[in-house]
Amino acid sequence: MKNERTVAEFFAGIGLMRIGLEQARWHVVWANDIDEDKMNMYRGHFASDNAHFHLGDVHELVADDVPTVALATASFPCNDLSLAGARRGLAGQQSGAFWGFVDALKALDNRRPPLVMLENVAGFLTSHDGDDLKDACLALNDLGYAVDALMIDAALFVPQSRQRLFLIGKRENPKTDKVVETPSFYESQCRPSALADFILWNPDIKWSIRTLPWISKTRTSLSRILEDLPANSAYWWSKQRAQYLLSQMSGKHGAIAEKMISGKETTYGTVFRRVRHGRSMAELRTDGVAGCLRTPRGGSGRQILFVAGKGRYAVRLITPMECARLMGADNFKITVPLNQALFGFGDAVCVPVIRWIAENYLTPAWKELNAIKITKERYFAKAV
Repeated sequence: MKNERTVAEFFAGIGLMRIGLEQARWHVVWANDIDEDKMNMYRGHFASDNAHFHLGDVHELVADDVPTVALATASFPCNDLSLAGARRGLAGQQSGAFWGFVDALKALDNRRPPLVMLENVAGFLTSHDGDDLKDACLALNDLGYAVDALMIDAALFVPQSRQRLFLIGKRENPKTDKVVETPSFYESQCRPSALADFILWNPDIKWSIRTLPWISKTRTSLSRILEDLPANSAYWWSKQRAQYLLSQMSGKHGAIAEKMISGKETTYGTVFRRVRHGRSMAELRTDGVAGCLRTPRGGSGRQILFVAGKGRYAVRLITPMECARLMGADNFKITVPLNQALFGFGDAVCVPVIRWIAENYLTPAWKELNAIKITKERYFAKAV
């Protein structure tokens, strides 16, 4: 293991994992993704550093493609694990790419990184009654990794509700934790009761549970990330289109919207379209937090901004720059068309979440593993 915090980034997407890690002083030296559109967004932001991006199918990687690093990350596709998907799990065509990542690690043999981190939707925990997550943990165990799991909602850092599950594997661990019947030991802010129960109910998995500090919620709101667009911007919807959206709201949501419109101050909400009882409905959220960004497949994936007050209201889609800000990537350079940008951000990770994990988990774990290696090297040097 090199005495460097280097990273190989699988399923790199548009590079938000990299931004978060590099803010915490990790260094991404190689990236891989199969999606050329996402690669173009990645290279559009990291314009001076694109030689290390390896475009291609993870299943077709060979050991020589991947450098020796301290950490490998994998934000593998969520399509088959999401509650909104078909729930085919790790056997699905998309989320099954996880096994390509496992094969890539296996091919590295003694060059496997001492740390790995997987990221996916919260539905990973319940997919196939937990069997998919268990299979992933056992697969990492078979590669020599003791594992830990945590869940973090991006709303602790940015005004977006986006809960994600992270699975971290550690090699060269001096011991693994024996799971005992004390659920309160595992339950914490980053390990809600369902995840704590999963750990407790799976003692055959080799666990290495790390105690983590409390995350203090960042005070922020939807209004702070909005662009100040002029009234004649093409983003704003026509009066007829805005009225139609209002007509799609239920009585409850419509009443909230009317209260916003009649208010003395301008207030903001977000809207998703959903099919309820065979009818397209507009659901309004007004707690200052946006819903989870998604890829814009069909109308329901596009998040809508509702601005109202002083007897008026206006409607438009969230802009790509606002998506970047909702992901904590305020300075992201957007060099692609609207839909391409929305797809990229909808599949990405939240930057400050990644930075927090890096600073509070990955870096301390790396230092501990590196200290073990240095101690071993010194011991054997003396023995010789």
